[in-house]
Amino acid sequence: MTPIKTWLGYPYPLGATWLGNGVNFALFSEHATSVDLCLFDGMDAREENVRIPVTEHTDQVWHIFLPEVRPGQIYGYRVSGPYEPEIGLRFNSSKLLLDPYAKAIAGRVEWGDEMFAYVVGG
Repeated sequence: MTPIKTWLGYPYPLGATWLGNGVNFALFSEHATSVDLCLFDGMDAREENVRIPVTEHTDQVWHIFLPEVRPGQIYGYRVSGPYEPEIGLRFNSSKLLLDPYAKAIAGRVEWGDEMFAYVVGG
C-alpha cells in the first residue's frame, strides 16, 4: 500500500472533522504516552489496514490531519499509557477504542467480557 500523507493537524475540534481538503483527527487523553490512528477498509474488516502513529499533541490533545481521507472513513484508536487500575488508568493498546466524539458508529457491537480490560463486576 502507498504510504498515507500526514500533516500535523489541529487540536480542535475534538473528533474526526472534514475540513474540505481532508480529515483532522483530534483525541483528548491526559495520560496517554502514545496514540495510533487505525484505518479500516470497511465495516466488515476485522483488523486495520493502516496504523498511523499520532505524534503531535497540544495541551493533552493528540492530533493529525490526513489530506487523502474522506468523510465516512472507518477508524479507531489504539492508545498506550500507564496501567494502574487502582487510580482508574487501564491503558491497553491491544484494545481498539472508539472515538468518543465520533459522529456515527459503523457495524454491530457484540458485547462480551473480552471488550473490557478488567473483570466485569469484579
